[in-house]
Amino acid sequence: MRNVTPHATPHATPLADDTPADLATALRTGPFHVALRAAIAARRLPLQRVRHHLARAGVHVGVTSLSYWQQGARRPQRAESLRAVRALEEILRLPDESLIRLLAQAEQRINAERPAARSYRSLVEASDVLQKLLADLESPLDGGLHTVGHHERIRIGAHRELLGRDSQHVVRAHTDGIDRYLAIHHGDPGCAPERMEVRALENCRTGRVRWHHDTGVLVAELLFDARLRAGDTHLFCYGFEDGTAGTSAEYVRGFSFAGGQYALQVRFTEDALPVRCHRFTQRSAAAPRLGLQELTLSGSHRSVHLVEPQVRAGIIGIGWDWE
Repeated sequence: MRNVTPHATPHATPLADDTPADLATALRTGPFHVALRAAIAARRLPLQRVRHHLARAGVHVGVTSLSYWQQGARRPQRAESLRAVRALEEILRLPDESLIRLLAQAEQRINAERPAARSYRSLVEASDVLQKLLADLESPLDGGLHTVGHHERIRIGAHRELLGRDSQHVVRAHTDGIDRYLAIHHGDPGCAPERMEVRALENCRTGRVRWHHDTGVLVAELLFDARLRAGDTHLFCYGFEDGTAGTSAEYVRGFSFAGGQYALQVRFTEDALPVRCHRFTQRSAAAPRLGLQELTLSGSHRSVHLVEPQVRAGIIGIGWDWE
């Protein structure tokens, strides 16, 4: 998440004497969305008029975005959005940097509380370890299988930890004699793969299991009851019980090859719900995250999901914020 650094303003505009008390308090203590909502209410401007004033200032922001900002559903983060916030300070006759300062405070607090993300270096190390584990299990590059469909269900616990995941997988063999699949689990930083449990749930059984403690990578061999011929399909279910790391903030799935449909569902417990969720894609671990899209948490089932009808090589994931 991009940090917002307030710029020094030697001649900040003071609050007017007739500023409502609730607005003055909100500008002093925040949070950003409360201050913005109070400022708009104090000026008695409908959002459509606010959008019009912004457009006249050369900044284009939709009414929906403005509504999300004042509700706290989203925060301005992109460069164009931050330009809009500065313009809002002028339009709403607020002191210079007053809203920007509240944004900066929110970002600093969230960054301080955010779980440590995996660095690019750690992802490269995990990739190197994975290749060695796969070689140890004598697996061909793609295992002789193409994915037709894959549905993953991720479970997040009451302590915000990754409890585990379950997979329903449909594959098609493109080589004769395939009788196994190698399932990969990469736990959150600080996890203990040696304490994880592999569960063969349907149409498979657990074979050899290999792990690497420092990177949190675990590879499990799932054995089929019969050898597949080229063109045969196989449906099987399996899972991993984790719960060995701290706070989880995202789940990502990497694809080395294009494939069939992929669905990812993340479910939270009632006692630990995130404040916002989003999906994203990456072409590689070193590439920027693209396609950011807010996801709405369902009420009764406390889950979010994404569906990719036709997977391409790269990374797909869901992230969430706790504060």
